[in-house]
Amino acid sequence: MGNCKSSSRARLGKAHVVPDSEWRMQDFGKTHVPDLEWRINDFSSLLETGAKSAKSDAFHCSGYLHVSPMHKEIGSETQYVALRLKTSEASMVPGHTVHVVFELSIYNHTKGMYCGCKDTYNFHFKNTYSKEQCLIPLQELLKSSAFLVDHSCVFGVEILKIDVSSPEKMAVVVQKKDTTVQNLFVQKKGFVKRTYTWNMNNFLDLDLDHFVRSPTFEVDGHKWYVRIYPRGDKYSTDCLSLYLYLDASDELHLESKKVVVMTLSILDQKNGKHLTATSGSALLSKYQC
Repeated sequence: MGNCKSSSRARLGKAHVVPDSEWRMQDFGKTHVPDLEWRINDFSSLLETGAKSAKSDAFHCSGYLHVSPMHKEIGSETQYVALRLKTSEASMVPGHTVHVVFELSIYNHTKGMYCGCKDTYNFHFKNTYSKEQCLIPLQELLKSSAFLVDHSCVFGVEILKIDVSSPEKMAVVVQKKDTTVQNLFVQKKGFVKRTYTWNMNNFLDLDLDHFVRSPTFEVDGHKWYVRIYPRGDKYSTDCLSLYLYLDASDELHLESKKVVVMTLSILDQKNGKHLTATSGSALLSKYQC
């Protein structure tokens, strides 16, 4: 979560610990053309799902836009809509640090411009999320006729500069391309609960240097599977790692996502107890969690 400090008045990109009426936004102006324009349709339905986060699909700079619709800063009870930038794990190379200058914003329909904040972050192999930037108090957004139009709001991210620090001293040039436009359509629907148990009778015979995939199982009309890395994967090399995946053969629409709250566990057969880890609710598509 963000680690912003207190200030005399709330401002975009700072900790918001004062009344909502005092917050301010920075206007980028009409010249601000984002690399990604992400529209969340029926934002209220997103809140009703209880999702703590939502993530766009990748855009051409190997990045994602990550929205926290009900973010709270430490020391404040006010909820904010916060954005952060995420890089694609597949694009990151161990030993490389990617310094990115970028702008995160929300579209003001009344002014016809994006409003937001400029930020910088050093991404690397095991640190693919920037810090969260609070854009607007949630209640201000919900009653706004400028940022919330037809129950939808539009977020943006623009990549201004990328520098790569590596043993090879690689140079990266950001080529300006047309804006990537994405839409997220939220459908209100009750949660479906299901437990899947994967019994492994030959664990010691597994290829410990690679992953093993469980049989496919179905939940809510979609196919899923569990992937296990007995000795950990490239992100966690010192412990067993478990992931939940949506099967690649499943025909989930590109602009559709699922709200998932999952618990992965391993049974301690000697004591009859489970070692468990539970995720927060998140919107995901064909990505592991």
